[in-house]
Amino acid sequence: MKPGPAAERWFAGKPAEPILRRVREVVLKADPRMSEGTKYGTVMFHSGADFASFVQHNQKTVSLMFNRGGIIPGRFPHMEGTGRAVRFMRFADVAEVNAPAAELGKIVVAWCDLMSMPAKGRRAESRSK
Repeated sequence: MKPGPAAERWFAGKPAEPILRRVREVVLKADPRMSEGTKYGTVMFHSGADFASFVQHNQKTVSLMFNRGGIIPGRFPHMEGTGRAVRFMRFADVAEVNAPAAELGKIVVAWCDLMSMPAKGRRAESRSK
């Protein structure tokens, strides 16, 4: 996916800009169904519904919040959180993005697959976790 101009402006000058951009690259390259935009003052990734966004983005580290991470099917060891709601991945530097990049890519694909299901199948899939 080609980066959007609003998102490009959002990244400029952030303390963790290289880390933020690497996370973005991993997310957008993982699945062609994933796209980005700006919403609520941050970059929001979406496919079918809002997927993830950067939070506390004026820090030197990066927190990627998966809005409904609890319903994403699969086991992802680097994803923090419990219950049916929010999950996080946190990164202190680009190396910490690169290490679980394959896992992050699988999370993206799992979300896109889930959002491509009919709503009835989506509910059954999320309950089977």
